[in-house]
Amino acid sequence: MKRLAFKMYLNDGQKEIYKQRHNKIWPELKMLLKNAGVHEYSIFLDEETNVLFAFQKLSGDKGSQYLGQTDIVKKWWAFMNDIMKTNNDNSPVTIELEEVFYME
Repeated sequence: MKRLAFKMYLNDGQKEIYKQRHNKIWPELKMLLKNAGVHEYSIFLDEETNVLFAFQKLSGDKGSQYLGQTDIVKKWWAFMNDIMKTNNDNSPVTIELEEVFYME
């Protein structure tokens, strides 16, 4: 099982709306993620910096950020665009993180 971590950036004052939107994640998006091999997906917020830290366990080689060609992901990105730092295509600005330690 592969582990993937990356960070994203939440706009100031958007914590509650971000949580609300993710608590009501669309069933078709959740199914897409699971079918793509994303078995676990957690997102943490550092409130001092508004940096979101995401962690995924994957059965395949690629995580959620590689599903951007699908209509449902494009729709989700547009839905989240107003509360996050995004690229021109509405995808969240993400920086993949290198794993430097793991304890099983």
